[in-house]
Amino acid sequence: MPELPEVETVKRVLEPQIRGLTVTKVTVKRPEITAYPDAEQFCRLVTGQTISHMERRGKFLILHLRSHDRIILHLRMTGCLLLAPADFPEEAHTHIIFSLSGSPEELPGWDNAPASENTSVSNDLPASDNVSVSNGLPASETVSVSNNLHALELRFSDMRRFGRFWLIRENEEDPYSGIGKLGIEPFDDKLTPAYLAARLGKRRKTVKECLLDQSVIAGIGNIYSDEILFAAGIYPARPANSLKQEDWERIAAAVPERLAFFTEKNEITWEDYLQAKGRNYRNTPFFQVYGRSGQPCPACNHRLCRMVVGGRSSVYCPDCQKDPGA
Repeated sequence: MPELPEVETVKRVLEPQIRGLTVTKVTVKRPEITAYPDAEQFCRLVTGQTISHMERRGKFLILHLRSHDRIILHLRMTGCLLLAPADFPEEAHTHIIFSLSGSPEELPGWDNAPASENTSVSNDLPASDNVSVSNGLPASETVSVSNNLHALELRFSDMRRFGRFWLIRENEEDPYSGIGKLGIEPFDDKLTPAYLAARLGKRRKTVKECLLDQSVIAGIGNIYSDEILFAAGIYPARPANSLKQEDWERIAAAVPERLAFFTEKNEITWEDYLQAKGRNYRNTPFFQVYGRSGQPCPACNHRLCRMVVGGRSSVYCPDCQKDPGA
């Protein structure tokens, strides 16, 4: 599952490329992917809107529109967001396509993107002319962009179809996406040993399970909880209520440091991101413990071990992360 470093990478690659572009058509091939509102209404409301900027919150991506509406997206386990020329081969399991238009000045690096030879878009077209929804919902006529604009598509593919989109209108409450329930960001100054101790220090759950709680810290998943706990030297299955002040201090330091490190190692150009179809994360070789069970610990050369914590696989070093109850 993409976690904070991967989602932040998607945001950093795509945000400069889509800022200022206008959605000329939305094609939804799997209506269940648009969790709110329904697929037909989602398409109608988004078509004709212009993208202001993109933001990350935890593992969510937010497309802010100039109308102050927001498209909220969660990639879940296998979701992928890709900006491509319209004639770029479409990935299997592509479920939503946003056709985009904009002047070349708004599209740095896309000088060779193919342009359409058809007629221009009018934002006052009837909604049905801009909407394409399959699986029995109303389909539409194709809306093209004029030949002085670049034809680009923002595509969402998801093999397991767990990813979801929500459209939240200006001043509308959002009880749908769950983004409002997120805890603080890992880079927030509020992430202190005192904050962690207050939120987690009385819990009987394992410290690893606590780090996965998105209502406490947003963005940490199975991969980076292992890496954080290794950096902090803490046994993953240790009950949170057994941690001492110095343990919380090490975790509070490791969370932002590790996530920033792995985000930096993920740095990629938009050209390479496109050619890799948005799936080539570059930080994998830098993992210290995740996915390395049975291999030597990079710190002490002891064999790394795997166990299941709260139903999730966890890799740790039994020497660097000693079990205090053993």
